This record gives sequence, structure tokens and C-alpha cells, in this order.
Amino acid sequence: MKQGDPYIRALMRTISASEASGNRPYSLLYGGQQVNDLSRHPEICVTIVTGPNTGNCSTAAGRYQIINITWYRLAPRYHPKPMQMMFWTAYSFEPEYQDVVVYRWLNDSKVWGTDISQQLRHGKLNDVLQRLSPTWTSLGYGIETNFVSSSLPKVYQKMLQEELTAAKQPPKVKLAPTPQIQPSGKQPKKQ
Repeated sequence: MKQGDPYIRALMRTISASEASGNRPYSLLYGGQQVNDLSRHPEICVTIVTGPNTGNCSTAAGRYQIINITWYRLAPRYHPKPMQMMFWTAYSFEPEYQDVVVYRWLNDSKVWGTDISQQLRHGKLNDVLQRLSPTWTSLGYGIETNFVSSSLPKVYQKMLQEELTAAKQPPKVKLAPTPQIQPSGKQPKKQ
């Protein structure tokens, strides 16, 4: 995701670093398998083999390891391009849609009970991570930390600096000047 609030984008990258690091995070299932079809949430239930939920299964998938029931609760609210079928609506799980849905979700202060962006701007990253930990349990305050959890504040600071730098960069596309229209409606002659 290249547009939007750099503080939220840095948070999204931090969540991804903890939940789904690797070469293809958008197609990653819980447990490490990859899927090829992202036309919808994969809904593949993988048995949990360690931790407090051993023996249960998880449908967590994608860059943000969203379980299927969460995706189907979020997508109608935040998905930018639902596909209307005859009797139902489908929500693509392609990378751009994972990003947009999570970006919009994190920006919804009614859901989280606070303005996450403002919390981040005021340096309250640990408060934000704690608030998000029931959703993303690897963020350091949840039931399943991992080897990245303790370094998330440093990860976030690095991601934030990259995002702030990128936000200050002028667009790389060189725009052609807009042709001037003469009052008579005729275009000026090219020289």
C-alpha cells in the first residue's frame, strides 16, 4: 500500500512482520503453507500444534493472518470492490484488498475505541500494540508471542521512518503539462 497515513501503514507493516513475514505474505496460511487462489479468503483450517490453542484449528491467512469469520465480518464494511453475484456478494482476498480492508479497519476509531493514528503520533505504540493484541496475538501482549514480538517497537520505528520518508518524496511520474485552450475553443499551434 503506497497511499494513506504513514503511521497506519507502518503499523500494518509491523503487524505483518510479526504475523506473516516471508517472501509471499499475502498468500500465507497459518502454519506456513501457501495458497494460489486469493479470489476469496482461503478458509483452510490448519491444526494448531503449539501454544494455548493446541488441537484447535486456524483459518488465519494472508499478510495480516485474518481468520475467515473476521474477513467476512470486515469485508462488507471496508472492502472497496465487492463482487455482486446473483444471490451473494464475494470479497476478493487479493493483496490490494487485504491492505485496504486492514487499513480502513485500523482507521475506524469506533471499532478500537480510540484513534489509532493519533495514539501513534503521540508515541503510544505500546498502548496500540496492547489494544490490538486480542486480534493479533503475536504483538507482545497476546497469548502467543513469537521471536519477533519483543523487537516490534524497533521494527515499527524503522517502518515509520521509511513511510515518513516515502510520504515526503515527490511522485515519480512526470506529468505532461495540460494543453491551454484558447477562448475561441481552438487549440494553440504547436511550435
